This record gives sequence, C-alpha cells and structure tokens, in this order.
Amino acid sequence: MQQRPTSHTTLAHPGPGADKKALDKTFGAVSYLNQLEPIRKYSNIPSKTIEGCEQRHPRRPLGGHMKSSTHSHAVAMGLGQIVLVSILVGMGTAQVSVTISPSLITTATLATQPFTATVTGSSNTAVTWQVNGVSGGNATNGLVSTTVLGTANEALYLAPSAVPSPASVSVTAISQADTTKSATATVTIQLPSRSGVTYYVSTSGNDTNAGTLSAPWRTIQHAADTVHAGDTVQVEGGIYNEIVTMKTSGNSTAGYITFTNYPGQSPIVDGTGLVAGGQTGLFSLEGTFSYIIIQGFEIRNFSSSTRGKVPVGIDFEGAGSNIEILNNHIHNIVQTLGSCNAANALAIAVYGTQAPAAISNITLKGNEIDHNTTGCSENVSFDGNVQYFVMANNVVHDGDNIGLDNIGFEGVSPNSAYDQARDGWVFQNTVYNISSTTNPVYHNQVGADGYYCDGCTRIIVERNLIHDSDLSEMASEHSGHVSSYVMFRNNIIYHSLYVGLSIGGYSKNVGGTDHCVIVNNSMWDDGTYGSSGLGELQIQYFSTNNTIENNIVDGYTLTTKYLLYDFTTSVPNPAVLDYNDYYNTVGAAGSLWNWQSKSITGFSAYQTASAQDAHSTFADPLYVNVTTSPYNFDVASGSPALNAGTNLGVNTVGVLDYAGNARVNGSGQINIGAYEQ
Repeated sequence: MQQRPTSHTTLAHPGPGADKKALDKTFGAVSYLNQLEPIRKYSNIPSKTIEGCEQRHPRRPLGGHMKSSTHSHAVAMGLGQIVLVSILVGMGTAQVSVTISPSLITTATLATQPFTATVTGSSNTAVTWQVNGVSGGNATNGLVSTTVLGTANEALYLAPSAVPSPASVSVTAISQADTTKSATATVTIQLPSRSGVTYYVSTSGNDTNAGTLSAPWRTIQHAADTVHAGDTVQVEGGIYNEIVTMKTSGNSTAGYITFTNYPGQSPIVDGTGLVAGGQTGLFSLEGTFSYIIIQGFEIRNFSSSTRGKVPVGIDFEGAGSNIEILNNHIHNIVQTLGSCNAANALAIAVYGTQAPAAISNITLKGNEIDHNTTGCSENVSFDGNVQYFVMANNVVHDGDNIGLDNIGFEGVSPNSAYDQARDGWVFQNTVYNISSTTNPVYHNQVGADGYYCDGCTRIIVERNLIHDSDLSEMASEHSGHVSSYVMFRNNIIYHSLYVGLSIGGYSKNVGGTDHCVIVNNSMWDDGTYGSSGLGELQIQYFSTNNTIENNIVDGYTLTTKYLLYDFTTSVPNPAVLDYNDYYNTVGAAGSLWNWQSKSITGFSAYQTASAQDAHSTFADPLYVNVTTSPYNFDVASGSPALNAGTNLGVNTVGVLDYAGNARVNGSGQINIGAYEQ
C-alpha cells in the first residue's frame, strides 16, 4: 500500500503532551506548536483591503514547472469567544476518563454551540459524538459533527428548528479507546428568547404609530431604531424601499432581536434606486452585534456601477455571536462595473473585522441566493475573524462568481493572527449554474467555484450537491498560506465546466493546500467547457499531506479530458490517492492522466509512474441514472464500488452518506462514492 507523505508542515498542536500518533492517524504526519496560539501570518504576505479587489481566479495554467521549494504554512487558531480545552493525554496506566465542556447549557432553536471533550488515561484521545444516543444526531434533537482540528475532540452542535419534547437533549462524547467511558452535556432547547415586545411594520402603517398590529409602523428602519434586546419585529407583505441599519444588539439575558416576516406573508426589501455608501447591505450590521435573527425576507434589486460602492444583501462587519440568517431569498444584487478593482457585490457578507473578538456561532440556513452579478466577489462570503458557523440547506444558483466561500489571509481582520474563517460545517447545500463565463470582469474564463475554501481551516464540507459550476476547490490565493484540515466528504459533483475538484494554488506566486481529506465523493462528467475544460481532479501548487480516497471519478464520455491532472513539481508527494474508482468510456488503456507534470496514457501506466492508487479500480461505477435529469448517483447492484472502499473511521468518512443513510454498514464495510447501501 502506498505510504502516506512524511513531509512535515509546522502547524499548531493541542497542547503539551498531546499524542502525535493519534493526530496523525486522521491527517497524516504533522508537527505541532500550541493549539491555543493565534495563527501566524508571515510578513511577506501582501494585505488586501475589504473594498479592494483582485481577480480571484485567473485562468488556471494547463501546465508548468517550478523548482521544488520549502513552503511554510500557518493556520488560524483564533481564540474566539469560547475557549477551547486542550486535549490532555493520561500518563502511565491510568484509567480512561472523559470530560466535556460545557456540560450544561440553554440554547435557541437553530443556534450553534461548540463542545470540547477531554480524554485522559490513554494515548488514544479520540471520541465519537452522539445526540440522545444517535451517532451524529438527527433533525428532531439536533445534529453534531466533529470540527476538523486534526483530532476528533471538538464538535459543533446545531440545535433543531423546533423545540423537541422533552426540551432537553444529551450530547455525549464516547472514548474510542474505551467505549464504556463517556461524558454527557445537557442541552435545553428553547425558542429564541423574546422577553420584550412584538412590533409590527406594514406598508399601510406610519412611523408615528405605536407599532402595534392595529397601528403598525411604516418602515423597518424605524423598528431598528426602536427595538431593544428581546424584541421581535414582524413585517407584513409588501415592498419596502429602504436600507435597514441595525442599531441595537440582543444579549444572552434578554434574548434575540428578531426581524421576521408576518406569518404567511412575504415582505420585500427592495434596493431599487438606493445608493451604497462604501460596502452597504440592505440589512446592515456594522460593529458589535449579537443575538440577531433575520428571517423570511425577499431581499433584491440593489446595484452599483461605481468603484468602491459595494451593494450587499445582508452585510455583517465586526464582531459578535449568535447570529441566525434563515429562509431568506436574496437575488439581483448587482455590480455592473466591468473591472476588478473594488468593483464588487455580495448576497451575504460576514466579515470578522475585529480581533481578538470574532464573529462566532452563526447559522446560515434555508436561504435561496440567485441571479446576483458579483464582480470579483462572491455570493456568500465568510471572511476574516469568523469562527464556529453552519451553512446548511441553502440553494445558491445562477451566479457569475463563487457560490459559497470561506476565506482567510485577506487583511479583513486587523490582526493577522485571527484573519481566517475556521471551525465551520457546510452541509446539504445545493449549488448550481455558478460560472464566470458570463462575468464581464473575467472575459469568458472558467474560474467561479461552487464551493471555495480560500485559506480557511478546520471545515467539514459534506453531503452537498454541486453541479454545472466551473469548479470547487481548497487552496489559498496568498503566498505562504494554505487551506488546511478541510474534510470534503460525501458530496456529489457533476457537469463542472473547468474541473470537478481542485487543490493547491493556481500559480507559484500563491499559497496551497495542506492536510485536506477528500473522501467518498461521487463525480461525473466534469470539464465540459470545450477546450477550456480539464476533467475531474486537479492538483496544483504547494499541495502537501492531502488524502484522496474512496471517490468515484467518472469522466463519462469526455474521453479527451484528464481523470487526474497534477501539473506541477512544486511538491513531490502532494497527496495519497487510493481506493478510488475511475472510469470513462475510452477505457483504462486510453485514459488520460498527468502526474508531476508528466502526461500519461493508461491507468496502469499512471499507477506505475505515480506509485498511487494501488487498490483503486478502473470500471464503470454503474450509476443508477445518468441518462435523464434528475440524475441518481447511487450505484446499482453489481457496481465495483460496493463495499470496495477503505473504512477510515467515522470521524473521517462521516456518520451519514449523501442520502442520509449510515455511512458504514453493519459489517464495517464502506462503498466507494457518496452513497452507502
């Protein structure tokens, strides 16, 4: 079996005495500093202003060489507002014990909450997580998943959308060294605390009214000027042509300030004719805000043709915690200036612009985001000092630049030690028709990602559907920096215009990808954009210590495209690849590959030249239906993918497959691809 890379990258470790072997079991060989130190950013990295802009994706080179070089990296370890507990390793033959922190909390529906487990008495400090006895939890009692730290000991819990019965649930960490040992936290779920008044806004109202249901206000802004922590604003249907600037924060005592639609009605915040002043949201929070909910709005028609005037649907710049953005429809946010110098627009921007205080505990769920013209920016951007977040069940489509983006190292935070989106969970989103071919800035280039980790760290990306977009990737656009510890698993990608999935920087002048794991994804028919289409998998500059296993990589009838394209020699062993199923209709002997900048024809020749994919196969995966839409990427009986994967453990492959079934069967076997049976 191919040996995993042994080159060491200096990152942060979980504390004195931590067991390096246990950490390496998940992410490969790595040296560690201190887990709770802030990240280090090297002085040779150019800074970038928030309003400034650079071309996020110049055309990727289809070849190129550079001399092998030493490449140092740093990852974000910002403290946020919740102190992480260092993993302690017991000494001698002490009995295994587990503790959990926090152990008793009350939280709101759809709020996020990190938990940390500490294991003593064993060199194996890993744990598995349950909610009410169910591995990974469920929609009724809440979901839990490990946050990628190189260990399994921190989890992010997402509360359910409704209060369960009973209202208290148990979040349990179970030792993997001794499954009889565990620790449990009690979580009480409640509706967002609304200790105050409910106010009403209507297009037939008047701001001199009392704000009652019978005498509503006219503008949402007047409500924002008036409310206090714990208050709720219900907005009736109709068009509100205004920019809403939040003035007051909620708090943990009085509760959330909630802006929501009146039940059964659809209020529209419309930006027609309004002018952005700098970066401006139709809903705008600038400063320190916590315990805010924005839900149930249509937000639309905000545009700019002026450099530095950046229209945004929902804009949060600053610090705070417990923010929920739920079930909104954001569309036609437009930048018409055809250049890439502060000519941006965004549907949702969450920018952590303070330090050490982060924007933390954010839930972005159930939103539809479409038909935005974003210039050199993104549809959804979490950038800078942002920690502990969930992006789930959103639909992002028909945009001319990046769909979902988690970003670091752009100078958004005033302290480079905290300038990195981290500790997030991106799951069950649908992203499609995202392409820069229609973007006036990019001149028919294929560079818009469905999902992009641009310098993020410790993110789980799972069970998403991404199709008819240019590509998805994990990389960094800043020299000396990397995307790191991203778990990209159980996703479906098809009909990508440029390439299905890419790791590494697009040139020798940018950063790379380190300790990222790509497992159990199903890919099909990627690289469709004529001569600009490349194929299925791409490895670019400065990729180190990565794992690509258990994936179906099916090029279908694109027989002139590459199944794998590793076009640089910047790193001799950029990833370990194994237990994958490759296919296209040209057959194994005629399939195209590139390894370390050398073009190869034939699967066997590639295996020999690369010393990779020793246990992989080249065979039709037998997808259930790729003939007519909607496609079904489950595999049929007799598929070579059935029980042919390698079980890397629940903390790596996940609890659930793409369809929500158990990821590993009762016999401990696992399929290749996104579906289990």
